[in-house]
Amino acid sequence: MYRSEQILFDKGKPVRIAVRNYSKDDFDELIDIQRECFPPPFPSELWWNKEQLTNHVTLFPEGALCIEIDGQVVSSLTGVCTHFDPAHPNHTWDEATDSGYINNHSTNGNTLYIVDISVRPAFRSLGLGKIMMQAMYHVVVEKGLERLLGGGRMPGYHKHAKNMSADGYIEKVVSGELYDPVISFLLKCGRMPLAVVANYLEDEESLNFGVLMEWKNPFKIL
Repeated sequence: MYRSEQILFDKGKPVRIAVRNYSKDDFDELIDIQRECFPPPFPSELWWNKEQLTNHVTLFPEGALCIEIDGQVVSSLTGVCTHFDPAHPNHTWDEATDSGYINNHSTNGNTLYIVDISVRPAFRSLGLGKIMMQAMYHVVVEKGLERLLGGGRMPGYHKHAKNMSADGYIEKVVSGELYDPVISFLLKCGRMPLAVVANYLEDEESLNFGVLMEWKNPFKIL
């Protein structure tokens, strides 16, 4: 099981954090994080439910990570092991994650697939998302997987869709000509774009596109 303690600084004030696996004792806080990250009119039935969370900690507990500060869970990151073929990248979020239930978890999978990442808004200035992502890279290396993969929203795309394709938008984000709050964040975490997928998830801002963002295991020769 995973546990790592660090000290961050918020405007010069030290903040001690613990990155660890989440458990059943954390379920209420994890659902509360979803409520804060996705407030109404986002439908509450799409927040984590306890059946999904039970599957996370039962089927693949190594992929269930959270950050705790002063006894409060303030962020979470969930993954699942799947088999991924880069030659056939097209899929939806529902297909890759079993709609968040991860019943498709494969102990023989070659890829750690990111199901969800959430950080309470009040703590987003601390860079917790990047810290959790790096922790999940440790899991990839420890398990000898080929890659970490996940589909990123591209919420800035709707502002530029009349002038460029989804692929063209991502090229400009990668080159630094445009900034996208999700894709630019994933690039800063070391993830690289692999493919733009249409109808990846229902998301008006992204026009239903998702970008598969990959981190290759540097100790694994592909």
